[in-house]
Amino acid sequence: MTHRTQSSSQPTDTNKRIDSGDAHRIDKRVAMLGAGKMGSILIEGLLRSGRFTPDQIAATVQHDNRAAALAERLRVAVSTDNAAAAREADLIFIGVKPFTVIDVVRQIKPVLTPEKLIISFAASVKTKAIEDATELLGMPVVRAMPNTPAMLGAGMTALAGGRFATVQHLQLAASLFASVGRTVQVDEKHLDAVTGLSGSGPAFIYIILEALAEAGVKVGLPRDVSTLLAAQTTYGAARMVLETGEHPALLKDAVTTPAGCTADGLLELEEGGLRVTLIKAVMRATERARQLAGG
Repeated sequence: MTHRTQSSSQPTDTNKRIDSGDAHRIDKRVAMLGAGKMGSILIEGLLRSGRFTPDQIAATVQHDNRAAALAERLRVAVSTDNAAAAREADLIFIGVKPFTVIDVVRQIKPVLTPEKLIISFAASVKTKAIEDATELLGMPVVRAMPNTPAMLGAGMTALAGGRFATVQHLQLAASLFASVGRTVQVDEKHLDAVTGLSGSGPAFIYIILEALAEAGVKVGLPRDVSTLLAAQTTYGAARMVLETGEHPALLKDAVTTPAGCTADGLLELEEGGLRVTLIKAVMRATERARQLAGG
């Protein structure tokens, strides 16, 4: 019998355990049920990785005209029939709206077997709800929370396994999402917090970036130059955290000289409550994710 994956109490950066073999072709068929924005991004990433060919991937959407347009753009088979797509697939991605996930699982239930793997990236829908809807003992389910920078291969995806997902299932899911960015493994109880931080986070960063660019205009910079400076500065700061492994506070201190201009700017940010406001934004987004999940 398949055993449940034992979760670590600490998040695991799954990129660290993906070996070079992941660059090789995967001999499995994929069904992307609900090929909306994120589903399309994932299909493009899988194809770009070279690990899948277009004939290994099938996708579904709600409407025929949308199916034709997407098939033309992605060069994969696209239909409106979820069961037909899932029947031939080994890996079944579910990316429909959260309130329709269980209906979709029930549609494909007749063609499911425990040898297939369901990967859901529908926000807030728990693995247990999907497992129960399949009515199959041992059906492996992995839940994922990617974000929109995956469009550029700079995404962040958190993964959690259900009761019957093995270490191998999670490693496979991690290697798939690695085609669109970084991955991390967490306990499922943390996925609502992941939604609030990295799922909603790009919008929070964009408003900060927008404000920095507006500030540059305010002090006399041309708008295009100011936007470039703000965007590249944000990108560079993020890379410093990722690639040096230093705590952001230490990197901040390295920029801040005694009685310098950065120190004055930081004082304004603290007085304006930026730190507390960002914390509250993540808390609010997390709470909303929990409400959507019914938890």
